[in-house]
Amino acid sequence: MSLNNKHIVVAICGGIAAYKSAEFIRVLQRQGAHVRVAMTESATKFVTPLTFQALSGYPVHLQDTGSMDPAGMDHIALARWSDIIVVVPATANIIAKLAHGIADNFVSTLCLAHDGKLAIAPAMNQAMWNDTSTQNNVAELQQRGIFIFGPNSGLQACGETGEGRMLEPQQLVEQCSELFSSGILQGKHVLITAGPTVEPIDPVRFISNRSSGKMGYALADAALEAGACVTVISGPTQLARNDRVNYIDVETAQEMYQAALQQASSADLFIAAAAVADYTPSEYQNKKIKKSADSFSLSLTRTPDILKEIKHSYTNLFCVGFAAETDNLLEYAINKLKTKSIDMIIANQVGLVDQGFDSDFNSVVMIAQHQTKSLDRARKSVLARQIIEEIASNINQQEKLSNVRYL
Repeated sequence: MSLNNKHIVVAICGGIAAYKSAEFIRVLQRQGAHVRVAMTESATKFVTPLTFQALSGYPVHLQDTGSMDPAGMDHIALARWSDIIVVVPATANIIAKLAHGIADNFVSTLCLAHDGKLAIAPAMNQAMWNDTSTQNNVAELQQRGIFIFGPNSGLQACGETGEGRMLEPQQLVEQCSELFSSGILQGKHVLITAGPTVEPIDPVRFISNRSSGKMGYALADAALEAGACVTVISGPTQLARNDRVNYIDVETAQEMYQAALQQASSADLFIAAAAVADYTPSEYQNKKIKKSADSFSLSLTRTPDILKEIKHSYTNLFCVGFAAETDNLLEYAINKLKTKSIDMIIANQVGLVDQGFDSDFNSVVMIAQHQTKSLDRARKSVLARQIIEEIASNINQQEKLSNVRYL
């Protein structure tokens, strides 16, 4: 499944099937998803908020309290946080509200504020499900791109049998997973470098940088969703790892270079997202350098240009680089694109508040040989999927051109 590190909001409405939401949350978490819960007031009459707080590890959202947003607009903050909102159970009432843009409680307001994936899991009496009004409302939601999970047919709480029974938790998780599986890199081997490198000076000191590895790891997850086999050459990070990714741990720029050179021979796509140190100490001191003089000089040597060397060694390999700059962003990025002879470069401004290094958010400009595309500030997991989509589109275009035969 493709739910590792996904941010999922489970929005619970007032129906007897609300009790199934507890198991739904558990299955999502077992798949590696981060889950938060929102509830309508009527939902609390079926299952208490404390139950879902204990399961999710976060307070349940019943109204705007400022727990996520100091300005008090939690419905906006939660909508931005989520990769998908799943309404379970979706009653006839909430379906009607969503179809007609009514926002009179936290859940309906949250759904209206969300511009990403939204899914509903209908659960109601078979007569209510088959009613013309409900069917028209469901058709309206489908037209607007809202995903409908179910319902099943079977025995209902009222004792009747028919369509309107909510899908089981495992089925709902499978439906969620399918929404993140595009297959656009199916069968490809994607090689990614991520995180910082650490260049030792002596046994206790080193040169490094502020890279967290979050972008590289997010790209790995996105490439998996796209159907690829993924290898990540990772510098030291504290990030959770995806069980379906092959990780190769390194520390220095030289180690990363050697690992990348070895792995690139079987790769179809190379994404150099790591922040590799440009210089390393010329000499490593086996003992701790003592503080003696008022000043200290350190001799440095340039490290290998991994991206440039990989592209030179494997000219047919689609290579993507990153340019983290504090100024003259486009100028420096375009220069790197040309001098390294790579296929695409992703430029991002660093040194900004809550963006770039150590942050979950970023904004980037993707530059290929003949096109430029800007991606507005978003969570790195969202940006990663957009970047993978753009890369896959460029790869497909190149493959089509290479298959042209001239008579």
